[in-house]
Amino acid sequence: MTPDKLKKGDEIRVIAPARGIKIISDDCIEIAIKRLKAFGFKVSFGTNTTKDNWDNFCSTSVENRINDIHEAFLDKNVKAILTVLGGYNSNQLLKYIDYDIIKNNPKIFCGYSDITALLNGIYAKTGLITYSGPHFSSFGMDQGFDYTSDSFVKMLIEDKTNHIAPSLEWSDDLWFINQTERNFITNDGYWIINDGVASGKIIGGNLITFNNLLGSEYCPKFEADTILFIEDTEAVKVENFDSSLQSLIHQPNFANVKGIVIGRFQNGSKISKENILEVIKSKKELQNMPILANVDFGHTTPMLTIPIGGYAELKSDKLSIYSK
Repeated sequence: MTPDKLKKGDEIRVIAPARGIKIISDDCIEIAIKRLKAFGFKVSFGTNTTKDNWDNFCSTSVENRINDIHEAFLDKNVKAILTVLGGYNSNQLLKYIDYDIIKNNPKIFCGYSDITALLNGIYAKTGLITYSGPHFSSFGMDQGFDYTSDSFVKMLIEDKTNHIAPSLEWSDDLWFINQTERNFITNDGYWIINDGVASGKIIGGNLITFNNLLGSEYCPKFEADTILFIEDTEAVKVENFDSSLQSLIHQPNFANVKGIVIGRFQNGSKISKENILEVIKSKKELQNMPILANVDFGHTTPMLTIPIGGYAELKSDKLSIYSK
């Protein structure tokens, strides 16, 4: 199932299935609402997506978070759902979601990082294409948001194929703490790790979160002709990346993966092109597989909006993605 595109006048619901909205500054919230309204959208918040819903885990109860998910999908006025932020605990929700509600009320669901668990879980259980893309909080970025915005528009508003080109510059700074003193880095483009051509269905997102789904009913199968999209945080070092990638290779249907697209690593990970090459070359299953790295998704900015369950074409350093 491909959800309907957004149009002016549509309502976007903001929910917090991982960390709560209290962590987002009032200025960031104001900028995000203003930016979404500039597109012509209405913005609403889940009943439990309030600053007083905040516990020792920077979140709220499973029941509250599930209620906000169900409420958003059941509301006929809501056409898209944006998550506030990532975190670490959205996989707590997977067994409590009423997937028939989602299946009968398909709509856009977008976020990234820890939200990878919900993106892939919903797709696996319902067939609804979900979107790895900006959080609601991402729309609160004052500078350097144009590339992210353009990708969001192409994928979720316009009915166009998104032929991807690298951003001109990127950032790994703490923009949410200091919106004025930003550090933008010139982008040196995509890294061709293995050359080649591949196409198939998109699966993946944040690597460590996706791997937490392995062996469960919430992990999408690597169907014939899969393109795997993976990224990770600055906490992940090259040895962690190697281990996580190996876990995927051990899956019984990994042979259906025809190509891999790797998001840009944060500076703190210290993972370089040479590190990625070394990891890939050590795995015989990947020797003849097209692999492209340093692509604009993950925990740096800007970021693409990528359809989980959508379609990708990979030709050397040329990448295209489709919702259907």
